[in-house]
Amino acid sequence: MAGYAVGEQAAYAAQGAGGQGSGAGTRQGRGQEMWYMEAEFDRADLARAALEARQMAYTPYSHYTVGAALLTAEGDIYQGGNIENASYGATNCAERTAIFKAVSEGRRRFSAIAIAGGMEGQEPVDYAYPCGICRQVMKEFAGEDFRIIVAKSAADYKVYTLEELLPHGFGGSSIQ
Repeated sequence: MAGYAVGEQAAYAAQGAGGQGSGAGTRQGRGQEMWYMEAEFDRADLARAALEARQMAYTPYSHYTVGAALLTAEGDIYQGGNIENASYGATNCAERTAIFKAVSEGRRRFSAIAIAGGMEGQEPVDYAYPCGICRQVMKEFAGEDFRIIVAKSAADYKVYTLEELLPHGFGGSSIQ
């Protein structure tokens, strides 16, 4: 499990510090009803966790470190860094690293993900958007209320829905 527990985030909601309200619902996926719920969270804190996760990256070739912080519906955060490989195709993005860590521990419902990237040893100077493969992996687990936060810092970030970044996406309901 990650080093953060967002279950303690009631303070964020009380402070109104950019927190997103709770929402719940259902969606269809792979022939079964999937339940998702948005946990209370502070977007700046999630962005901060993504910035911290950049330190987990293994980037001996590009030196471009990306960190991701995935918030589960249960309120836990899983962090991941990008992991490069000399055979570039075997490289794994930070977003998928975080998602795969959570899925491998039995988590299937996600509320949000924050992403931050930049040259090793430097603060991000631009927003790091998820690649197409990562967007497709998000589609597998994202509900309507899933948010994607791209951050330069804890104070400078943009928030998107998956539909905005992957319009007309292909998901489980597409193959039923």
